[in-house]
Amino acid sequence: MLDLTQYTCLGAALRDALERFANEVCLIEADRDRENCRLTFAQFKQAALPLASALQEMGLREGDRAAIIMTNQSKWLISAYAIFYVGGVIVPLDYKLTAAEHLQLLAHSQARFLIVEYHLWRAIMAAPGFKDLKTEVVLVTEAPPKADLGQARRWEEAKSSAEPRFIMRQREDTACIVYSSGTGGRPKGCVLTHENYLEQCRSLTAWYPFWPGVRYLSILPTNHAIDFMVGFIGPFVCGACVVHLRTLRPEYIREAFTRYKITYMSLVPLVLKNLEKGLKAKFAELPPIRRAALNGLIAINRAFTRRRPNLTLSRQVLPQIHGAFGGELRALFVGGAFMEPATLQFFYDLGIPVANGYGLTEAGTAVTLNDFKPFRADTVGKPLPGMAVKILDPDAEGIGEVAVRSRTVMSHYLDDPELTADTIVDGWLMTGDLGRLDSTGHLQLFGRKKNMIVTEGGKNIYPEDIENVFEGLVAKEFCIFASNYLWPKSGLGKDELVIVLRLEQGQQLSDGLRNELVSRNRRLPDFKRVGGYVLWERDFPRTASLKIKRTVLAEEIARELPERDSAVVPL
Repeated sequence: MLDLTQYTCLGAALRDALERFANEVCLIEADRDRENCRLTFAQFKQAALPLASALQEMGLREGDRAAIIMTNQSKWLISAYAIFYVGGVIVPLDYKLTAAEHLQLLAHSQARFLIVEYHLWRAIMAAPGFKDLKTEVVLVTEAPPKADLGQARRWEEAKSSAEPRFIMRQREDTACIVYSSGTGGRPKGCVLTHENYLEQCRSLTAWYPFWPGVRYLSILPTNHAIDFMVGFIGPFVCGACVVHLRTLRPEYIREAFTRYKITYMSLVPLVLKNLEKGLKAKFAELPPIRRAALNGLIAINRAFTRRRPNLTLSRQVLPQIHGAFGGELRALFVGGAFMEPATLQFFYDLGIPVANGYGLTEAGTAVTLNDFKPFRADTVGKPLPGMAVKILDPDAEGIGEVAVRSRTVMSHYLDDPELTADTIVDGWLMTGDLGRLDSTGHLQLFGRKKNMIVTEGGKNIYPEDIENVFEGLVAKEFCIFASNYLWPKSGLGKDELVIVLRLEQGQQLSDGLRNELVSRNRRLPDFKRVGGYVLWERDFPRTASLKIKRTVLAEEIARELPERDSAVVPL
């Protein structure tokens, strides 16, 4: 790995990595059962420098902003390196946003350049606000030969034989402007410096080092803070390889593990839950004798790895399970939303450690992470090296707002000094998350500060905490709300907690499911119990990291089910 303390910018670190690890494979792009490309660090350099030279000839100057809107693919990373090489600032935008949202963020970021996938550019061109787009240079990838690109140019033709001039940046200079999840109304552009990324990379690799031969499977969008770091910067400065998968179909993800002998992978909780569901279904299909034998082997593995993982032992005890994951998987990383301890324990018992972490865009990527010293399924880990975490105004149970201070915390919100002043106070980042540090320094989370419910008796209730009790219900998804949050005019006397249920397609609320709701509800203290349920017929709105957009969902429920008494079914 490169010594990142010796570098002032990402461009310089990546440039040296391409030289040092020239003959190692750095990038594989696969689409279903087809491999689109495989590049060594030297070949990656040969692909990126002509683009960097072309960008300079088109007028990209030091500090200019260049947006990227693409799905996971090699061109994303090639474009990012080219921009960094010539001193530009990257604005990574979520390709899942609407064209109107893309236009809003392009305007807010004042990006002079845009690199975009063809189908996304076509949608942007058709949007009502397209005529107001002020981006000067647009490069479009994968456009059909006779496609109408307007004034845009083809990415594949943006090459120059001239040697690009490398532009050195300083640690305090802006590297990226990253928009946090959700764009409604007030865009929140987190201005992240080169130091933020260099220090974040040092923190993560201190606990989870990469090296030549490691293969990281990338399925999260590269614009996502997690994958930008763990699926690009981290592997590259360590000489490791990124495997980009351009499909999220489960069968091809499973195939990628065995085909490429994956070492690490990052997931969001929803994907990990689906993986758990699939494994449990396969286990349930086994004949009784084989199922009993498997349970016995899992128990043996659990007994010998209770405190610390032992990958060698686990692979010997459960060879078929580990073989299905390629045989070389060292850990999965999960973050971005609440993760049920039972799911983490399920995978750990199979000998597949899941490093549960906590972070936010404003803090770079990760703040805390489980290091398995020892394994703790009930926390989001301990602060990474260089991270200071404290709890503000803790209540009687030690729960208060989580504040973070480190060299990874963003510089500011773009063009929003008021929001910046509210968010970074005396050098501490106010996260808006509620948590508690235990005696061993592990952080436990209890939800968002703005989601906290205060009962008439003065008790604090965290919806995410209650949702954990209902985890495992045979339903597609669910969410806890205070009824007065959904129907403010229903009267204080009628305030109670309700669970909003989204059932699977074709599923009915059976007596069995209702009994399960009642049974789990009784496990809760009286003041935390749910008073009723609401059946919802559409998928919950989610952010790019698949967190439920609680505010949006609440607005939709209140609009379509305006009468509380007819919407809520008592439990």
